Amino acid sequence: MSCDSVISVRGLSKTYRLYDHPLHGLLARLTGDRFGRYKAFHALDGLSFDVGPGETVGIIGRNGSGKSTLLQLICGIRKPTSGTVTISGRISALLELGSGFHPEFTGRENVFLQGAIAGFSRAEMATRFERIAAFADIGEFIEQPVRMYSSGMFVRLAFAVTVEVEPDILVIDEALSVGDIDFQAKCLTRMRELMADGVTTLFVSHSMQAVNAYCTRVLLIEQGQLRFDGSPAKAVDLHRGPVATATGIDLRKAYSGRRGLRHCIELLELGVADVDGAPRSSFAMGDRLRLRLSLRCSEPVPQARFGLLLTNSADVLIHDFASGFADIVGLAAGTHAFEILTDPLNIYPGAYYLGAWAQRALGIPSDDYVRAALLITVADCGKVGGHEAKFDIISKANTEVYLPCRWRKLS
Repeated sequence: MSCDSVISVRGLSKTYRLYDHPLHGLLARLTGDRFGRYKAFHALDGLSFDVGPGETVGIIGRNGSGKSTLLQLICGIRKPTSGTVTISGRISALLELGSGFHPEFTGRENVFLQGAIAGFSRAEMATRFERIAAFADIGEFIEQPVRMYSSGMFVRLAFAVTVEVEPDILVIDEALSVGDIDFQAKCLTRMRELMADGVTTLFVSHSMQAVNAYCTRVLLIEQGQLRFDGSPAKAVDLHRGPVATATGIDLRKAYSGRRGLRHCIELLELGVADVDGAPRSSFAMGDRLRLRLSLRCSEPVPQARFGLLLTNSADVLIHDFASGFADIVGLAAGTHAFEILTDPLNIYPGAYYLGAWAQRALGIPSDDYVRAALLITVADCGKVGGHEAKFDIISKANTEVYLPCRWRKLS
């Protein structure tokens, strides 16, 4: 382990045995693995990296890539098949919902239980209890068995305990996504405070916005292997997958980010052009876009809705050009093509992505969905704002838009 590392992972692998039938698993256990057919599943395969003190490291990857397994191995919940994990300092983790809580104990009793596991005496935890209860904000349920808790109450109490045991290393899995928006914001604010105090943080999230905002470095895990270790922006781009720098694309091609079962609606093509219809992928602030979308219905869909998505490099949705906003609802069987002419594009300079979606009815999952298929760039060419406007040098998180307005001197 490097002397300037608090987490050192070397050649870490975890392999599970998948049996064709439950009886094969039982037979293998009874005979010391001499019998029982199985196939090996490599959840992690030879990962090596170091994390220095005070770093905030994001871990991203698709479902099943091995992110949660990695955290479990780092926290000592599971043992590796091969390789080593070396930790320096007190580690506190929020992993699976309610993990470590005894369902028959009250919230109060579980607070003291978690404190004891972390090495604190009952007296030490008593001095922290009021802060934990206030942060969790679950009221009288703190005195009830946690088996009665909702998932939101679970995560409130679990996070409150996790951050109050003075960790040197904080490990947060996607469990925070269970909480309501206000509590998520509260947790992220507290995490930022701990980061400022020098707490090393490992943060697993499917929110690319949070990863960009909070992490100084990102590990991208793909099929149990470390594909990338570096800047958040580069990691997010790789995670997003290949995006065409073109003016038109066939959406029927297999994209890693494509979703939907395509029961009766299928996206066909997406295109982008300037106001005159000339295909382009580079624009200036203040330009208007002419977007094209074609799709096909295998049967009449009277409540069909569809649209185009504009997202930024942090995967934050800038705008949804939804058909319902224009009172276009319902599609007949067959192929359909639509064109959208936008108002002046008043988004700050940077890289943006166009995607598309279609659903059979409002409020149900999309039949077909591609988050980012085309890449466009926007530059400051002096078309928007006054002479003093220099949008290219504005410090921003690439989520702002320019809202034209008029000033009038009153006195």
